[in-house]
This record gives sequence, C-alpha cells and structure tokens, in this order.
Amino acid sequence: MRTMGKANVLISGMKGLGVEVAKNVVLAGVGSVTIQDQGSAEWTDLSSQFYLRESDLGENRALCSEKALARLNSHVRVSACTEALNQDFLRNFQVVVLTDSSLEEQRWVGAFCHTNNIRFIVADTKGLCGQLFCDFGEAFEVRDSDGESPHSAMITHISKENPGIVSCTDEQAHEFTDGMQVTFSGVQGMTELNSCGPIEIKRSYSFSICDTSNFSEYEKAGVVTEVKQSKTLSFLPLDAALEEVVRDLDLLVVNDYGKVEKHQNLHFGFRALHEFKQKHGRLPKPRNQTDAELLVAMAKQLSTAANFDKFDEDVVHKLSLVAAGDLAPVNAFIGGLAAQEVMKACTGKFTPLKQWFYFDSLECLPDQEDGGLLTEEACAPRSSRYDGQVAVFGADFQEKIKKQRYFLVGAGAIGCELLKNFALIGLGAGEGGHITVTDMDSIERSNLNRQFLFRSEDIGRQKSEAAAEAVKKMNPSVNITAHQNRVCPESEGIYTHQFYSGLDGVAAALDNVDARVYLDGRCVQYQRPMLEGGTLGSKGHTLVVVPHLTESYGPASSSGQKAIPLCTLKHFPHRIEHTLQWARDQFEGLFKHSAENVNQYLSDPEFWARTVARGEVEAVEVLEGVYANLSDRPQDWTECVTWARIQWESLYNNDIAQLLHCFPPNHVTSSGLPFWMGAKRCPHPLTFDPANTTHMDFVVAAANLYGQIYGIEGSRDHEGIQKILSGVRVPEFTPKSSVKIAVTDEELAESKERKEEGEQFSFLPQINFHMDYIVATSNLRAENYDIPAADRHKSKLIAGRIIPAIATTTAAVAGLMCLELYKLVQGHRRISSFRVAYVNMAVQYYVLSQPGRAPTFTVAGKQFSLWDEFLVRGREDGREEMTVEELLKHIKDHHSLTVTGLYYGPAVLYADYCDHADRLKQRVSDLVRVVTKTELPAQQQMLEIIPSFAEDEDCERVPPIRYLFR
Repeated sequence: MRTMGKANVLISGMKGLGVEVAKNVVLAGVGSVTIQDQGSAEWTDLSSQFYLRESDLGENRALCSEKALARLNSHVRVSACTEALNQDFLRNFQVVVLTDSSLEEQRWVGAFCHTNNIRFIVADTKGLCGQLFCDFGEAFEVRDSDGESPHSAMITHISKENPGIVSCTDEQAHEFTDGMQVTFSGVQGMTELNSCGPIEIKRSYSFSICDTSNFSEYEKAGVVTEVKQSKTLSFLPLDAALEEVVRDLDLLVVNDYGKVEKHQNLHFGFRALHEFKQKHGRLPKPRNQTDAELLVAMAKQLSTAANFDKFDEDVVHKLSLVAAGDLAPVNAFIGGLAAQEVMKACTGKFTPLKQWFYFDSLECLPDQEDGGLLTEEACAPRSSRYDGQVAVFGADFQEKIKKQRYFLVGAGAIGCELLKNFALIGLGAGEGGHITVTDMDSIERSNLNRQFLFRSEDIGRQKSEAAAEAVKKMNPSVNITAHQNRVCPESEGIYTHQFYSGLDGVAAALDNVDARVYLDGRCVQYQRPMLEGGTLGSKGHTLVVVPHLTESYGPASSSGQKAIPLCTLKHFPHRIEHTLQWARDQFEGLFKHSAENVNQYLSDPEFWARTVARGEVEAVEVLEGVYANLSDRPQDWTECVTWARIQWESLYNNDIAQLLHCFPPNHVTSSGLPFWMGAKRCPHPLTFDPANTTHMDFVVAAANLYGQIYGIEGSRDHEGIQKILSGVRVPEFTPKSSVKIAVTDEELAESKERKEEGEQFSFLPQINFHMDYIVATSNLRAENYDIPAADRHKSKLIAGRIIPAIATTTAAVAGLMCLELYKLVQGHRRISSFRVAYVNMAVQYYVLSQPGRAPTFTVAGKQFSLWDEFLVRGREDGREEMTVEELLKHIKDHHSLTVTGLYYGPAVLYADYCDHADRLKQRVSDLVRVVTKTELPAQQQMLEIIPSFAEDEDCERVPPIRYLFR
C-alpha cells in the first residue's frame, strides 16, 4: 500500500471502460489518478458511463467525471486533462492506461513507455468482446507471485542431524514444497534457527532443512513460516507483441478453453477495426452486412500476412455486427482486470498479464435458430441512454429487460456493482419492471474502499436504502424498493410464494455459504433462475442456475480450504474472524489514516482545496481529524495512557450502549421480525477492569502506538500504567447526537504554523505492539458479543487469511453475472450458451465453462430432475382445503403413483403401514399442525411434503409435493 500510494497513474479515455478502470484504481488507493479525454459525452456513452447524466451531453467526459471520482477516496489526488497526449506529459506517470484509443496512438505511446520504463496497459471493448494488453518493461520484478498468505505451521520437533528434520503439529501434511524458503521463530532450545536467514527446504511428510548437527538440542515450540521469493519478468513492446502472439501462444492468456482459436481471430478482428475506423471515420454499423464483409476482408488479409491458417470468418463477422455497441457488463469485467494490472504495475504484487488477453461473450446474442435474427433497423440508435445496448441486442430486447422483476439479496461489494450494472442496462426501468434489494447491514467506514455507491456521509445508514438512492441518480427510471430483511426461514412470511411467483429471477450477492444455500433452495422451490457470485480477495466465481436446465448451487459441502471467505466486515459479528477484521480496521483508522491526512495537510499545498472539493460532509470529517491531531496531540506518556483508556471506554462500553439504545434487545424491524435473531447476536457493554489481562493489553498497545505517532517514548510497565489509570477520569456516557465542529481556515492555518517546518507524523509501529493491539482489540470485541476468543497465534493465522473484498474482483464478477442475465432475459435454453466462471486475478487464472446439467433420477420408471415437483393447489375456487385422502387421490389420478407415506421434515404425516386411517380425513394443513405441534405462520402459503411411492419404495430421491393451502 505504501508503494502504491506513491504511484501516479494516467487513464486515457473516459467512456464506460475508462471510468470503470479509474473507479477501481481510485478505490485501490494510488497516489494520483489523471483522467484524460478530449471527447464529449454522447447518448451511447450513457449505456455504460455511470458518472454521466443526460444533462452532460455535449460536455467533456473527463471534466464531468472528475469530481465524482475524487469523492471515492480522499487519499487519492484526481485531476482531469482535456489536451492531447504528448511525451512530456507522459513522463509524469509510472503507469499509463489507454482506453478507446487508435492503434497509431497505442504504437507511439507504447514505444515511449517501453523505452522510459513506464508500465503500459491497453484496454478496449467492442460490444460483446474485449481486449487487454500489458507491457511492464524488460525487467519487471514480481515480489509476490500469488498474493497468498505465507504458509505457516507450528513445530513439534526438530532433529539434530544433517539435514535437520522438522515435524509439525498434529501429523498433518504441511503445505511446504521442495525449494521453498522458510524462517523460524519462537523455537526454544535450538534457538540458532530463530536468527537464521531464509532456509531452503526439501519436502517429505516432514521436511528437511540445513545442517542442525552443531545446533543446540531442540526443546519445544516454534513456528516455521514460508518466505516468498521474487522473480523477474521480461515483456515485449506492443509492436513486437502484435506479431509474435500469432506464433507464441504463451503471449495469449486463455480464459475459455473452447475459444483459443476464436481469440486468435479476435486479435486480427480488433486490428481490422482500427483500420476500418481510420479509413471510414467510424466503426462498422450495427448489423450492417456490407460493413461486416469489409471488416472480414481486412482481418483475413492481416491473418494471411501473418501466416495464420486458422482464420474464422464467422468470428470476425459477429465482431463487426456488435462492435458499435457499448455494454456495461463487458466494461465492468475488462475494467476490473485492467485496474488489477495497474495495481500489479505499481506494487510488484501478483503475477501480471503476459501479455495479451481477449474475451468474448458472443453466445449472448439471440439464437438465430429460434427466430432471433436482428436487423439493422432494430439496432439503430434512437437518441436514448440505452443506444449502446440496443446496438447489440435490438430495441425489442431493451423493452423486455426494462419489464423484468428481480430480487437482489445483498447490497455489499458485489451488490453495489450489480446495482450499478442493473441501472445502466435498464433492468426494471420500465412499466411493470422492478428491483427489490434487501440487506440487513448498515454502512461502515471500512465499506467505502470497495462498495463504491456509498460515501462517508452514508456511514450508519442502511446499505440497501443508500444503494437504491445511488442507482436512482444513475438512472432515474429504475423502479427499486429497499428492504432490510435477512432472507431466511424467519422471513418466509415476507418473501412468500406470491412474492417469488412475481419475479423473473434472483441475484445473490451474499458473503456466506449458508445464506447462498438457503436462497438457492427457494429458487428451486419456486422455479426461478438465480445468478450467484462471490469473491475472496483476487479470486472470484460466478454461477448461473437455470430451471430445468442446469444444476443448482446445491447444499453446503465440507471443504478443507483454510482460507476463510469473508468479503465484507459484518456490522454484527458472530465469529472471531469478524472481530479480527474489525480490529484491523480500527488499527488502520487510528494509527495510519489519521497520520496520512496530517502529513498530506502539512506537505501538500493542494490538500485543503482538494478536501473541500469533496463535499461538505466528507471535508468536515477529514479536517476535524486533522484539527484534532494537531491541536490535541499528547504532551507526555501519561496523556497517551489516558487516551488509550478513553478509547477503551468508547469502543467497548459507550458504542455498545449506543447500539442498544438504538436497537434494544426486544427491537423489531418494520416487517415485524425480531431485530436480534439468527446470527445477529445481541451485545453487552464491558466494564473496565485493570486486573483483566486483555483489558490491560489493549491499553498498553494502544498507548504505545499512539505515542509512536507523536515521537513519545512508551512503556510496557503494567504497574506504572495502572498507577496512571487510577488517576484517569473517564467521561460519563450520554447518547451521541450529531456533532459539528466549526473548522475554519484560520484555525487550521494557526495549527499549521505551530508545527515546526518539515515535521512529519511517523507510522512505524513495532510489530509486537501491532499484533498486541489486534489480538486485544479483537478479543474484547468478541467478549462484547459472547464470541469465543482466540489466542495470539490463532489470531495471527486467522487475521492473515481474512481477505476483504477488493473493487477489481467485485467489478469483474458482477460483469460476468450480468452477461448471464442477458441470456436469461432472452430465454436461452441451450446449456452451451451459459457460462460459470472461476477467476484468480493474482495469477492470471480465468476459466469459463458450461454449467453442469441438472442431475436426474428415476422413480417408478419415470425420469425426474431436481427441478421437478408435484404442485398441488389444496384450495381452489373457494372450496375447502383438501384432505389427506384427496391429496393421495390427486397424485394417483395425475401422476399414476400410489402414495405410501407423507413426510413433513422429520415428522411422519401418513404411512400406510401404520394405523393412520383417522388421518386420511383431516385437512392437510391441520394434520401438519397436529403432528408437529406448531402453528403455521399466518403468511405461510406452501408446505413442502416428501412422499414415498408403492411403485418404487427403494428410490433414494423423489420429487417433493409443493402443497399450496392458502
């Protein structure tokens, strides 16, 4: 982060793709971002440029986007340029990204960057196709190739021999491999290892290291940790790579293994598009066959000159038909990848793209065999915000997608990206169309660097409400309703059979497996398609579930994966992973960001103007922090301890009491559901006890870290600190109200003058205080919520595996999900049209493949799948509800199957081998009430009953009876 914070990045082109890259890079936290564009906003741009409004038509795209991008991250300087690129200008940057650029511009800029060791990236999209190219110079050092946490294991024994043999805990296979280098710490007895540099290992079940025969005898304990090794990569300049990629497939990163040759053809197709535009001053017109034939001829000529003998006219022909289109989902995917490459270029972390990447989703196009032939007239521009999408799919499709009704579950990182895409493509933006979004969490500061719809003034608001408001600003036509409900069995009275029956589909943006499994079950039950996606740092996946065609998400399976998927920090923790992430955020907020703001204020003359330009709420917040740090700085160690003690009271008593003041233990939501239910634990405040080790650990660590910022020497002397604490007066708690501190230019100028010229706040915390703080802060938070605590070693292991969502991955995943949405809206029924995706942007791993077919099973000679059911309407036309006997007869008459048993969960409703004759005359729902001894909720409309049949009593699986009784 420190390296990235010094990088200056240029992003040229502020259409949909350019602004997507810029948004992700600003959120990531580079030093500065300059956006350059000489063009003016057009109707087509509104299809994917989320910071442009209809009122911006005719205005410069870069100037229109500058302010919104700057508000995303107060630590990043954002500026706009409307002049043409030149060499003197390019020298100011470490990374240059070109979007919407000509091949001529790419050539001269690429050559200049290669010569001057400037990292160079080209990103482009044309309709349903995308292109990415990277040149990071002839000797680019990759410091961490995969971004995974270094492998670590606790030691049980080390032999004294040559080579020494290391055994690890629990006889488990360690994760070390031949040639890895490791370090040792905490070893008792053979202490020489603790001071050794990285040691190469040889792997067996245990593993061997260096000669330990002259070391002391091993006694106990110790941790062995992998040391990541760097590597150097060499890149070809663009001119050379243009030709070499045809001969050397190692220069082409494959993403869909059935499309290798297609993507080689796209290489010639994109080059032909540059020639076509240079000759005609435009791209091929949508669905214009003459233009398509011209483009095919140009591409074929290029392929022949390159001795490429696998030219496919159909690929280039389809590219021509859609090239004038501008699609938000494709820009989101390519923009996410491009922004990740920017971060690699800045930091040397992760393996960069080497060097070409092509992507297409041409399977999204209407199936011509099903009458999906589009005409030039149907795809012609209409001076509409959807022109970029109409150019690809036609006007009728646009009307259809506007009428869709979708349920989005989750408004976190992926949810925000999905809502942005929904607004741009017009989902639910027409008569009868609608989006329902639900998320029970509220917005926290840690959300702001990856959930781009939220800003600092939204902190404390419900995510779903703030997100809905944000997308309405992007597209005022979107019909959207925000809920704050958890989708779980307790809310089935709200999300009923009637609710799901009125939907066209469901999108899941959830961060835990159990919730995904539950929602998947509802989609199978109500026969609705589901789009599902998730991220884990640089890794992501997508899944599309299509009724009667694909497999579903399915039940949760046990996994040996040690990494814990935690994409967002929970507002209401229920696991130690949540409290550790919270502790890490507290550490950064108190001891890192505050110092950074003050340093920028003291050293950057533009900091004041840039901060004020971000809006009143955010500016006041930042400047209050600067003012407080400059005016309330501690004078000695006693004041550091006092500050730490008051911090403790605020975090573990006052804040919890405030939360309970707003949401008492018996609080209910607007839907009548208990606020504190399920995984949402009701917390309790703590009372400070100097005799409690964890309480004192927090004070010692916090006071020392606070003192380090101001150059005050600290102490670990518990006895001395307790003496100071005995004299600390802790302010009485009163419920918080809106606090506004008048921060004037004069006051801040006076505080700046009092500082010695050149003085800087330092952020160099000792590692032991860092970890002391994380462990104590996490365990105290865990105590608030009755979560079992974790010791230092366990906390360190878990904290290293908590990987927050990052904007690049969430953008890419949301883009892929919305491409599958296109297929669902069009009603595709060929499984070959759909894609599931697994990506790891850290190591250039992109796998798109067909989803699995729905598994089938046989009952009494009849074939069924997981989507099949026996739907029975137990009460129709005002008649009384069915009896059990009538239900059995209905199954016999309609499906020729003889029911021998009925089961509702674990309860036996009816079995022919029991004396259940009296039950045959009872109404089905009445029998459920009697047998289960529970009342059915007033809102419940359906019962899921599992039958058994005389015709095939040994079958392991049968379709359920979905019984509508209301």
